[in-house]
Amino acid sequence: MADSAVDPDLTPATTPDPLEPLPLLRRELHTGPLGLSSREAERRLAVYGPNEVRRTSQPGILRELLRQLVHPLALLLWAAAALAFIAGIGVLGWAIAAVVLLNAGFALVQERQAEKAVETLARYLPAQARVIRDGQPRHVPARDLVPGDLIVLEEGDRIPADARLSEGGIEADLSMLTGESTPVERLAGPGLQAVPVLQEPNLVFSGTTATEGQAQAIVFATGDHTELGRIAALSQRTPREASPLEKQVKKVAWLIAAVAVAMGAVFLVTGVAVGLPLTDSLVFAIGLLVANVPEGLLPTITLALAVGVRALARQGAVIKRLSAVETLGSTDVICTDKTGTLTRNEMRLHGFWTPEDLTAAGPRSAELIRAAALCTTVTRETDGRLHGDPTEVALVEGAAERAVPVDPADRDAHRRACFRFDPRLRLMSVVQATDQGRLRVVAKGAPEAVLSLLTDGEPARRAQTAADGLAADGMRVLAVAVRDLPAGTPPPTQRRQAEGGLHLLGLVGLYDPPRPEVAAAVRRCHRAGLTVHIVTGDSGATAASIARAVGIGVPRLRVIAQSEAIDDHHLDDLLREGGTEIVFARSSPETKLKVADALRSHGRTVAMTGDGVNDAPALHRAHIGVAMGRSGTDVAREASTMVLTDDNFATIVTAVESGRRVYDNVRKFIVYIFAHLTPEVVPFVVFALSAGTVPLPLTVLQILAVDLGTETLPALALGRERAEPGIMSRPPRPSTQGVISKDMLVRSWGRLGTVSAALVMTGFFYVLWRAGWHPGDPTGPGTPLHHAYLTATTATFAGIVTCQVGTAIAARTDHAALRDIGFFTNPLLLAGIGFELAFTAALVYAPPLQHLFGTAALPLDVVALIAVFPPLVWGTDELRRSVLRRRHRS
Repeated sequence: MADSAVDPDLTPATTPDPLEPLPLLRRELHTGPLGLSSREAERRLAVYGPNEVRRTSQPGILRELLRQLVHPLALLLWAAAALAFIAGIGVLGWAIAAVVLLNAGFALVQERQAEKAVETLARYLPAQARVIRDGQPRHVPARDLVPGDLIVLEEGDRIPADARLSEGGIEADLSMLTGESTPVERLAGPGLQAVPVLQEPNLVFSGTTATEGQAQAIVFATGDHTELGRIAALSQRTPREASPLEKQVKKVAWLIAAVAVAMGAVFLVTGVAVGLPLTDSLVFAIGLLVANVPEGLLPTITLALAVGVRALARQGAVIKRLSAVETLGSTDVICTDKTGTLTRNEMRLHGFWTPEDLTAAGPRSAELIRAAALCTTVTRETDGRLHGDPTEVALVEGAAERAVPVDPADRDAHRRACFRFDPRLRLMSVVQATDQGRLRVVAKGAPEAVLSLLTDGEPARRAQTAADGLAADGMRVLAVAVRDLPAGTPPPTQRRQAEGGLHLLGLVGLYDPPRPEVAAAVRRCHRAGLTVHIVTGDSGATAASIARAVGIGVPRLRVIAQSEAIDDHHLDDLLREGGTEIVFARSSPETKLKVADALRSHGRTVAMTGDGVNDAPALHRAHIGVAMGRSGTDVAREASTMVLTDDNFATIVTAVESGRRVYDNVRKFIVYIFAHLTPEVVPFVVFALSAGTVPLPLTVLQILAVDLGTETLPALALGRERAEPGIMSRPPRPSTQGVISKDMLVRSWGRLGTVSAALVMTGFFYVLWRAGWHPGDPTGPGTPLHHAYLTATTATFAGIVTCQVGTAIAARTDHAALRDIGFFTNPLLLAGIGFELAFTAALVYAPPLQHLFGTAALPLDVVALIAVFPPLVWGTDELRRSVLRRRHRS
């Protein structure tokens, strides 16, 4: 073409229609059989930009790190560190600061790893492309391609841009865009009417692969304007929202902060009003703040989620975001693919039909199966495995299983012509030499295509009815027909000559059987109140058959045969139907995204499976994006929240159960942590309300020893608690349910906390009264009662720890009795209790620690008194749960 300036109408906003007649497309793109000139390509590169998938700018690491450091719980921990420095305990202050920094760094790394989908998309583009410029073929960087370039495609090439075939044909693997593993044929020629763009037989797309053939194609879209770029844009426009746990922890953190600050301020004023010295009032206010700040909450939640991640990884589910473990527990809808997830992705010859309805042992059945296997292009690798289209592999393997084997090498030796599968005709045919030396035409394809070529109409009518029946059973149906050529007839050179006057041998049905464990997993979903929808590119009849086979659609199944055409209003109406599970057939990337958005707008928590590049936006948008580890693409894995290493639907259900268990366990250790806030606050309240006549029963240092020392390991051990009985027999929790509920606060602050506070104050006053103390007696250094006062505060501290032991045992279950879950079933908790008792003994009896924490050795009678605290705390909660169970049964 002439080296003219770029046409002003040829801009990215006015990309020509690639389906218009080829001469018109060439004219609009100002290109021809010799391609573009080098200078014109350079000018267009300046207009269109490089042929690469670009991502929007991301916030810097420092900004993201700062966002983690000002998380509400992090702010509370900063406050706790500041209070530790104020109290003169720099070691604890630095330890708390280190916890904040470690948590922020860990969260930052997790988020940065989860946002790589677009970079992975870019890796699908080849580094080099073969292009014709100035009439000569040459290799250029793929990023330098522009609309109007004439590219050359050969077997094994990664297609560098969206293009329209102008010469020749190829077989293309479009699985990264369509999710279907079967290669499709792409030929130069006119397009089809009213079919999706990905099904157009003359178009190829950036990032897909040419598996066979050779062709030339005219580039009509590059970079962000390709199908690959459009998917990248969808991925970037679908923001990843905070998980329910992340949102709830922020709310709880602000609640705790408000309570702590308010209580500190109120009691500071109260202390001054009742005549306490200002110094004592400040110490009192600091003690209240420290007592109300659960320093161990954030690291304990993080570590509990990390434990859940490791447990799920061993079960075949790799979680990429810690908070997603909790989100799994609230999932109430699973949108799943069919092929490979519900099924084995192993096509098998499952059924057949002949016009004579002969049995499997009949000669016509054997002839049908052998003919179907001959009409293939499967090859055998050096290791003996078959390679090729999965459908054709199933035909060859099925023939061998039924004692009519077809060897690919012998098949090819007797082949005289091959007319490959044509997506427009929906059939293929071969000409084979028989053992008698004659030629036979064998054609196979879609029943409606093959049956239209028959000479006899009556078998065609009966065959169509039989084909409908096989399809209703979930099979992919192919018709096989033959024609024997007269002796001495040369092989046909055109497919129109070959594919005429055919005689029907029969129908074969191929079936991808369900995974054997899926039906039980679906039943578990239904018992747990989960809805399961199928979103697939397959036909509605095939997907509906698989759905019924595994139990999806109980009590009612709806099938949307062309889900691309469904509008938002119709979709909303479908999703509102109670007790209905839906098959969304012939789905596109937008369909999955539309379904995910609609379910979210209905307040549902959605898990969405996917394996192709086309699935990335929907995986990104769903609460839990589930990618396939074996068959999935890198893009799907990067865009997802969870990767299944076994591609198995049952693993999703296992992950949901694990998510529920982790959520329950988070609530258990929150009950445990919050329960001792009451006995930490009550001593300061008693001190303030008595106007100092009762000495301070607990010191700030002893509170920090509890919050950062004795409570941590039992809290972590509660995060490893086994699932309670019936965890998958209850409905999903509402998405609006907070991780901390009113009942939990009543149980922890009210019942467990009140009982613990009463017990520890009993221990405190017992020690003082035994020493002869009366209200108002001085207990400061140098007074006769000072040692008794140190012993009394130590009894308060040790009493809180022993009450923690009872709380930890009680918190192991929300509803069940301890005997139902077993006392010794959580050895980590027993080890944690052992550690906190040993740590407490060290603070009480080791002289260096006595001096640091203001403790004194406890006499034997005081030890005996506080030793009964654990069964008293646990026993009161066991009694409460017993009453609740009786009410529930009645």
